[in-house]
Amino acid sequence: MTVFYFTATGNSLYAARRFSDCPISIPHAVHAIEPVYMDTEIGIVAPVYAGELPGIVREFIKRSRFRADYVFMILTYGMNDSVVGEWSAGFAEENGLHVDLIRTVKMADNYLPAFDMDRERALDKDVEGQLDRALQSVKNREKGIPKSGFIGKMLYRSVKNQPPEYTDGSQLKITDACIGCGVCVNVCPVGNIALENGHAVRRERVCQLCLSCAHACPQKAIACALSDKNPNARYRNEHVTLEEIITANRQA
Repeated sequence: MTVFYFTATGNSLYAARRFSDCPISIPHAVHAIEPVYMDTEIGIVAPVYAGELPGIVREFIKRSRFRADYVFMILTYGMNDSVVGEWSAGFAEENGLHVDLIRTVKMADNYLPAFDMDRERALDKDVEGQLDRALQSVKNREKGIPKSGFIGKMLYRSVKNQPPEYTDGSQLKITDACIGCGVCVNVCPVGNIALENGHAVRRERVCQLCLSCAHACPQKAIACALSDKNPNARYRNEHVTLEEIITANRQA
């Protein structure tokens, strides 16, 4: 089995390890030239961003070709999985990838403009039970795509009607609390942060808003300007180290 993953704060990496001892980082694999992946089973593990797949995962699917008897997706989310099952299956099909099974797993929501990380960390979402059930579904080679409910569709529409700065990363601000440690540079999966004169700067105003930089910053020097529910609380999956996120996302 070959499993690819994208993670910002460790949730999807933790999930991916349930399916493979050596999952492959999408921020690395996306740079391969004309890649073709072949195995009996292929999986993609990624977070849900506003009811869709993250941009880097979409780019990976577009650039790659997959040859497998069975393809599955495990998609992690925090509050509501919205329309992500149907959306992801449709997107994959449009790009030549047929997905047999999609399972969504509810974990801590790391979207700082809407959620307090202290509260999210304290919630019991039965993550282990969800992952066990998803793993069994894959072992049984079950098939199925989650259907979107009324609430999920309404939430998806409301997110789509929000101003772009809520999802395009332009609201991220690096404050004067930055000490130039370089952690944000190393966890950014698209290489959008650099150090200049001992201070972190963003190369482009917009990004994927994965928030890996904000959550990983030891000084909490990266904030969401429009809304930050608890500027003093940040999140990383308790089973994943900062070094592992750096290894997964660092761009040469």
